Amino acid sequence: MSPGAAQPLLLGVRHHGPGSARSVRAALDAAQPRAVLIEGPPEGDALLALAAEPDMRPPVALLAHAADDPGRAAFWPLASFSPEWVALRWAQARDVPVRFIDLPAAHTLADGPGADADDGGAGSVPVDPLAALAGAAGYDDPERWWEDVVEHQDADSARDPLAPFAALAEAMGVLRETHGDGGRPRDLVREAYMRQRMRAARREFGADYAVVCGAWHVPALRARTTAAADRALLTGLPKTKVETTWVPWTHRRLARAGGYGAGITSPGWYAHLFAAPDRPVERWLTKVAGLLREEDRQVSPAHVIEAVRLARTLAALRGRPLPGLTETLEAVRAVMCDGSDVPLALIEDRLVVGDVLGEVPGTAPAVPLQRDLTRRMRTLRLKAEAQSRDLELDLRKDTDAAKSLLLHRLRLLGVDWGVPTASRTGTGTFRETWRLCWEPELSVRVAEAGIWGTTVPGAATARAQAEARGAGELGEITALAERCLLAGLSEALPAVLRALADRAALDTDVARLAGALPALARSLRYGDVRGTDASVLGTVAAGLAERICVALPAACAAGLDADGAAALRGHVDGVHGAVALLADTDPGLRERWSGVLRTLAGRDAVPGVIRGRAARLLLDGGRLPAEETARLMGLALSPAAAPADAAGWIEGFAGGNAGGGTLLVHDERLLGLIDTWLVSVPPDAFVDVLPLLRRTFGAYEPGVKRSLGELVRRGPGAGRARSASRAAPEGFAPDLDPARADAAEALARLLLAAAG
Repeated sequence: MSPGAAQPLLLGVRHHGPGSARSVRAALDAAQPRAVLIEGPPEGDALLALAAEPDMRPPVALLAHAADDPGRAAFWPLASFSPEWVALRWAQARDVPVRFIDLPAAHTLADGPGADADDGGAGSVPVDPLAALAGAAGYDDPERWWEDVVEHQDADSARDPLAPFAALAEAMGVLRETHGDGGRPRDLVREAYMRQRMRAARREFGADYAVVCGAWHVPALRARTTAAADRALLTGLPKTKVETTWVPWTHRRLARAGGYGAGITSPGWYAHLFAAPDRPVERWLTKVAGLLREEDRQVSPAHVIEAVRLARTLAALRGRPLPGLTETLEAVRAVMCDGSDVPLALIEDRLVVGDVLGEVPGTAPAVPLQRDLTRRMRTLRLKAEAQSRDLELDLRKDTDAAKSLLLHRLRLLGVDWGVPTASRTGTGTFRETWRLCWEPELSVRVAEAGIWGTTVPGAATARAQAEARGAGELGEITALAERCLLAGLSEALPAVLRALADRAALDTDVARLAGALPALARSLRYGDVRGTDASVLGTVAAGLAERICVALPAACAAGLDADGAAALRGHVDGVHGAVALLADTDPGLRERWSGVLRTLAGRDAVPGVIRGRAARLLLDGGRLPAEETARLMGLALSPAAAPADAAGWIEGFAGGNAGGGTLLVHDERLLGLIDTWLVSVPPDAFVDVLPLLRRTFGAYEPGVKRSLGELVRRGPGAGRARSASRAAPEGFAPDLDPARADAAEALARLLLAAAG
């Protein structure tokens, strides 16, 4: 600024600080400036009028992204307690011109994403002004210092409304003299641009204007510099074309470093401090009591009164003017939570941080894809919410099926608003459960996806076709085909299937073929749940299954190490499940696959974990008699077998979630074989196989473990010896017990009725 000129009103603030927001409002009321300048990208000036719309509800954020690359984006978030938002609304309420004066997003996004990449390069640590001032005042916690000197000051007192800003500017001036740019060389460029905008405002309004900016910048904006020097700093800056809009923001997102690089840890608490007309601690603890009552905890008014007293006592003992968040939470923990951290964590999540989600008017600029998504959400009555919630869908209902298609299509576009999760109400191909949670970053993902099309179905189709052309592995294409069927993208299937057929014809790796088949089988079997014709996948699936049946035995006997054998065992499980789904379209496939399993189970060159798994699958399918199973187990566990290979056979046969423990409980002959082998393992070899055995038997349910322990204690053959003369299957009594059978029948009918 030129020497001797009148100075504008510089209001240095803490971004998202409710105390700063109250002080800004008081200072503006006292000074009544002719214009207000706010730290923020000038590209947002055209959108400022939207802030006055009744549908605009903070927290919101100004979003700027590169026009040719929406992934390069930056946010400037504003909450109801942000000083910038308060200054903006103050100016609009009085028809006072208001403008943004920070470095344009066209420059900040030209080098990369993020408007606040203010690091000083490798090895530099930017100065934290609040931490420096708190340390000088003898505080070890910057948040506590800020609360004491700013947030807990009486906003209705008769003090000079400009005094806090003068004191803070003086403190920041000392810091800037000591630390220079504070490890943020980009700030020097930003401040040069701000001074340029201030000179323009002086020419238009004289010195009668106010500037609301981070307190760190105030000394630099008051510095006596020349316009030529500032232009020199701004010469040659890279530039790109940007687009801007308003997007909803959340309190939870404010709790992270972002926007101005000023993440706050307690946005819900700060919003309460700003909104509470009086007695903020009492009102806050009343909210806490209400939340705990909703969670069925016994909290009375007496608890609230006692918590208030304790919080005040703690503040007095610590020399604080008023109880802060620390004292309040300590009082809540002691009085309302019985010293437990579990309900306290709920309070911190729901109230200290919070799930508040802002709203922006429908007239805000948006890419065509965003407008189409908004229209579909409105039609389907799907609302974006910051708090996670589960959505149960019955695909037999048209509306629920349409919701499922929308969520699957968004996932194809990289917009993970909903994530599939396990259902708590039932299972079946007609039921889906989604966990929905809207994060502000999803607005950027939607803008990025706008390059694929103007509608959600069209964009998802184009994205799927492009992924099919660029897929590198067969498994990627089969997974993509399944996702296309789930999303109902029949127009994308021809391109996906062409890529699938081409890749399958050239791929010779049996592991990749086996990994690709389950997704194809699911698609072929269940695709018609959504009314999509998946029969075109049948030819490809049949060809893959035939090639797997031919190549798998040789691949399993090719000198696999432990990791390779474990991986192929997983592929055997996957193919087995796929064959069960494909059997209706190819009746002979099940028999051919059983032949492959018999080959694997009886070939000594195959690793034990695969041989054991093949034997178990044959036994469960009724294609391997119990006597033959016992013979194979006896061979695998014979003294001539290596202990590690024998332990692998047990892992394949009885491990995992296949009910191996229950099988051993009911078939004491197999348990006896394992027990006999186990006690015969030499001590030195036992140490080597122990981890594998612990993994196998440790996964059993506690009740199964108790039953096996009891059988081993009395001797595995005892039960069979007592009933050897009876003609009964292994593990069953010789005669039917009608009373027990009737009870089991009633329970089975009840379960089947519930499942239906």
